Amino acid sequence: MIREIDSVELERRLASEDLLLLDIRTDGEFARGILPQARHLPMHQIPASLEELPRDREVVLYCHSGVRSYHACVFLLGQGFDNVINLRGGILGWARNGFRVVAPG
Repeated sequence: MIREIDSVELERRLASEDLLLLDIRTDGEFARGILPQARHLPMHQIPASLEELPRDREVVLYCHSGVRSYHACVFLLGQGFDNVINLRGGILGWARNGFRVVAPG
């Protein structure tokens, strides 16, 4: 079972918890804006980057709408990562709730 979080709960938790927010969108999507505090790791690079991902803290993955990040969570669970969470609705859901999207960099 994939754990999910909505943007309202994520925004609340980011203010007080040490979450890793992982943007798995393509470089082109990433260039258009990100969630504050996010790290970029395109989905296709995840399998080669497993050693770089923490196993001892919660990792929230997001994409454009939440579909690709859901599948990335499934993959990571299969690789033994227990603390992965999908952002339901992706960056679209985040923006629709009025939360800020920032320029990368």
